[in-house]
Amino acid sequence: MKLHAAQVYVAMIFMMALASSTMFVTNGIYLITELGLSPFQLLLMGTVLELTVLVFEGITGVVADTYSRRRSVIIGMFVIGTGFVLEGSAMWVHSLLPVLSVFAIVLIAEFIWGLGHTFISGADSAWIVDEVGEDKVGSLFMRAKRVSLVASLLGIALSVGLSTVAKPLPYVAGGIMYIALGVFLLLFMKETAFVRAERQEHSSHVQNMKATWLSGAKVVRQSPILLMLVGVTLFSGAASEGYDRLWEIHLIKEIGFPQEIALTMPMWFGIIAVLSTILSLIVVRVTEKRLDMGNERLVFVAMFVLTTLRIAAILLLALAPNFVWALCALLAVGVIQSLSGPIYGTWLNMNLESRSRATVLSMMSQSDALGQTAGGPFVGWVGTRWSIRASLIMAGVLLMPILLVFSRALRRRKGK
Repeated sequence: MKLHAAQVYVAMIFMMALASSTMFVTNGIYLITELGLSPFQLLLMGTVLELTVLVFEGITGVVADTYSRRRSVIIGMFVIGTGFVLEGSAMWVHSLLPVLSVFAIVLIAEFIWGLGHTFISGADSAWIVDEVGEDKVGSLFMRAKRVSLVASLLGIALSVGLSTVAKPLPYVAGGIMYIALGVFLLLFMKETAFVRAERQEHSSHVQNMKATWLSGAKVVRQSPILLMLVGVTLFSGAASEGYDRLWEIHLIKEIGFPQEIALTMPMWFGIIAVLSTILSLIVVRVTEKRLDMGNERLVFVAMFVLTTLRIAAILLLALAPNFVWALCALLAVGVIQSLSGPIYGTWLNMNLESRSRATVLSMMSQSDALGQTAGGPFVGWVGTRWSIRASLIMAGVLLMPILLVFSRALRRRKGK
């Protein structure tokens, strides 16, 4: 059976969303109540993950542009799957190797996950843009997002069910899904439009990779828009690390769940995820029909508005006096993040050259990782010094410089 590149891409996004939803809907329960990790340890996990991305992202992005995007993506699937299976087996591995603490095993798993992510990041988008063309990729990204949200709904049910049986099971199942996806891509993912960077005679692999990296760096350096987005991803990364790692423990320990409703903790997280996914499906579908992705100014306005709403929602969560307020804030953040991803990704890919696309995308991911690496410990220190609410407020504050960047860009374009 032969599948078109767009079909393979949508299937890949579906499986990745299914695996991620299966793991992450109830991962807070596993990490906090099963493994007993503290807020500082949760943020340290993120720091290890993002440091790994920061160190290896540029290297793997260059590999994708120099040799093969397909090969890079497939390697990444197998590596990520291994990391997640290890993280879900932390207690079992600790019993076999007591010299390693449970937390040390989790950190090793985060390193493996981060390494695998760097092989996929940038390479998957670069591959599909070349295969289907820049004129078609915007609608494909939106369609893939809708499909991923449907997969997330399935993963939510699977996550809650597996977590009820045993809290580590969602991680193990998600890791196995990534490994299975690697096998699927080995069989069906083709690379027909990729053109390798020209190799200079007598040059080594390292020299060729260096030339590709320098080409990508030149593209970023000469583009005011890309330089602007480096700053955006830097602050966005700093804010997202604090929010992503702390919202669950904030909900569990500081907000609490309604006692009058007899639901287990996995069920509550499942309900939150289902509501967020359904709302995101509706909003993404409406936006797909009405937003002209070819209108660059309109896209900038959309990103400015979404960033403003994201700040407001995070602050609402931090200051929420009860569960209902917190739930509304969580749903708002979920919808905003679902909508921002394809808009940002489509616009960014339309402004990149094919020969250095994976490298430049990896540089953007490195900027995000740098922000998360620097911002995560700082946000964690704020939480240790004061409270988790204070950490979440700081996460919202760290997004505010992005508004200045977008508003300045909009004024420039209005003046043209």
